[in-house]
Amino acid sequence: MNRVFLIGRLTRDPELRSTASGVSVCTFTLAVNRRFANTDGKREADFIPIVTWRGLADNCAKYLRKGSQAAICGVLQTRSYDKDGQKRYVTEVVADDVEFLARSDSTDRSPGYEDAENPYSDISPVDDEVPF
Repeated sequence: MNRVFLIGRLTRDPELRSTASGVSVCTFTLAVNRRFANTDGKREADFIPIVTWRGLADNCAKYLRKGSQAAICGVLQTRSYDKDGQKRYVTEVVADDVEFLARSDSTDRSPGYEDAENPYSDISPVDDEVPF
């Protein structure tokens, strides 16, 4: 069974590209803290490359930013390619589910978020006693 679950923060803004056939692909790196501190008492992190495809790639590029916290569910994948006559190996997580968790700061909001009308603004609290 090949299944990976990670929670971490993006180290940089996601990069959205398209394949020659027009399929969206988004890549980013997730910093995931290790469970235990090292011998100096400091917690280290692993930097995991993440790849998303199609609609999920579009959503990641639209809603994630550097510092955003995300939960990733996917599979571990390895591939190789030749560059300058040398064989290179890449290990990455191909995500099939991404949950957007905490934002990096409160100012990182979609345009118009502050201007959105509150549909419940005209409702006032009721002071009546609860009947039970």
